Amino acid sequence: MTQQRITSGELIDEATLTLEELARACSVEAEWVIERIERGLLADGSPYVASWRFTSHDLTRARRICQLERDFEAAPELAALATDLIEENQRLKERLRAAGLIEG
Repeated sequence: MTQQRITSGELIDEATLTLEELARACSVEAEWVIERIERGLLADGSPYVASWRFTSHDLTRARRICQLERDFEAAPELAALATDLIEENQRLKERLRAAGLIEG
């Protein structure tokens, strides 16, 4: 009989990015990020620029929206909608994996 070590843990996303860092990581101007935040497409739409801090999820979402806008010349709202669908698809696949209904 073989023994298996089970390691459990919690993923903590403590590192955050500033507006400038997020823009640089996406190769866009800060104004691009601000515009999408004000439209409610990124982050929480908070009007307080000084308090904006962005997580890895925000970075992934911003990069995906930017790529869709560039590659398909999509309007920001359409790119955000496509991103919402991609994110939902990923969440559903994770739930199916957790339930043992599909393999990872």
